[in-house]
This record gives sequence, C-alpha cells and structure tokens, in this order.
Amino acid sequence: MSKLSRNDLMSLEEYSRARSDFRHQVMAHKKNRLVRLHEHAALYFEDRLTMQYQIQEMLRIEKVFEADGIQEELDVYNPLIPDGSNWKATFMLEYPDVEERKQMLARLIGIEDKVWVRVGDMDKVYPIANEDLERTTEEKTSSVHFLRFELSDEMVAAAKQGAAISMGIDHAELSVEVSPIAADAAASLVKDLQ
Repeated sequence: MSKLSRNDLMSLEEYSRARSDFRHQVMAHKKNRLVRLHEHAALYFEDRLTMQYQIQEMLRIEKVFEADGIQEELDVYNPLIPDGSNWKATFMLEYPDVEERKQMLARLIGIEDKVWVRVGDMDKVYPIANEDLERTTEEKTSSVHFLRFELSDEMVAAAKQGAAISMGIDHAELSVEVSPIAADAAASLVKDLQ
C-alpha cells in the first residue's frame, strides 16, 4: 500500500468543503476495520484512507498549510500504513470509568506484546509494539498502543485464499479469542496484503 504524499491531500479550503462527505466515507470504511476483542479492548486497523483522514483532521485543527508542517504530519502518520505484508493497528484499552481504568492499566502491563493474530491454523503472530515510543512504565500500561503484525508469505497467501483470520490476547489478566473475526473485517484486512 503506497504511502501518502502532499499531492494526496486536500488544501484546508478544499477539505473544509469536502469534510462532511469525506468523514462519512471514512466512518463507514472504519466499521469494517474494527475488531472488538473484549468489552474493554479493541483493534482499530489502519490503512491509507484512515491515515489520510487523520492527517487532514490534524492539518485542519492545527491550521497547518505550510509545506514543512504538512510534511511533519505525513512523517508521523505514514508509518501506520500497512506495507503489504503486515497489518497495523491502534490497540485501545477502553475503560470509561477513571478509577477502573487506573486499576486495570496497572494490572495489564505488557498486554501490548500479548495481542495476536492468526491466519488459518498457522502460528499466532504477536506484534511489534510501539515503534514510535515506549508507552508502558513499571507502574502501568498505556490505554493506546500502536501494533504491527508481520505476516509470512505463506500467511499472506492463505489469507488471500480465504483462510479464517482469528485474533486474541494471551495476557494473565485478560485472555480472549475471536475466532474467526467477522467476514467484512477479514475482507477489509486482506485488501492490505499485496
């Protein structure tokens, strides 16, 4: 999947006019890229369209129109676009209650390394987590992690041929499996593989 360049982005004025329709398109697209692993844990799979939306929103909010500022946003978000042999996701631990969130983030240290994907009956693939910066301390984990799942050529081929895709978490405090994930989500993720 190709990375975004300045030519792929709308100017602030163009985006202002197109924002409502573009947002609607992206929200519909994102529905098939969400895999809820648990009531409080979800994977939001990123791709070129989700990152274009993220960049456009950041440019709009920060009122960035100069070339250097636009390039900075591209440099931040382009690494979250899949490379053709992987899936990239934002992993969210979602606890609305502040006290519960505080307690659970302390109990879930290291969970970002225990999330997995599996194609067919092949081995589970655990992620390369938080390549941008460390998000876990000795006291707690973060509620947001960025994960990259690298797939073998055999896994890519099997996924393209319709093998079931499963996902889960193998953490002592939270162990879950979604097998298989929804067909719409699987179809969307297969499109990330070249």
